[in-house]
Amino acid sequence: MQHSSSRPIVVGAAILDSAHQPTKLLAARRKAPKSLAGFWEFPGGKVEEHESFEAGLCREVYEELGVEIAIQDLVVAPAQDGWRLDNGMNMHVYTAVITAGQPAPLIEHDRLEWVGLNGSQLHALEWIPADRPILEALLQQLEHARTSP
Repeated sequence: MQHSSSRPIVVGAAILDSAHQPTKLLAARRKAPKSLAGFWEFPGGKVEEHESFEAGLCREVYEELGVEIAIQDLVVAPAQDGWRLDNGMNMHVYTAVITAGQPAPLIEHDRLEWVGLNGSQLHALEWIPADRPILEALLQQLEHARTSP
């Protein structure tokens, strides 16, 4: 999907430890702005004009974490235009796996952590409130994929 609207589109990566049998998710803790500092999130950011969502996500993850990713699936949102964020923007979240590099908190984050893909471990972290429903959808989608023939 190409981005060409006047409203910024945000993309996020649910980075998994495996494409086929994931057990962990890479969570990133923000260090700014002050209102979000200390909260965990999906790495990602704004898609630039005339950049595809996927290209924007790969660029953002490389800038923020220093790794290359392979995008897998869209985490299905309740609305066609993505997950509504508190700032009025919409976010599209994709599952992905790292294909090159070791993740490091380069710009936006002060800490990265691989967290078990289950509700209790994920919810033990203080996520940005807008990301919580995305976590639930991610867990359901992964569970459905695991149990489907």
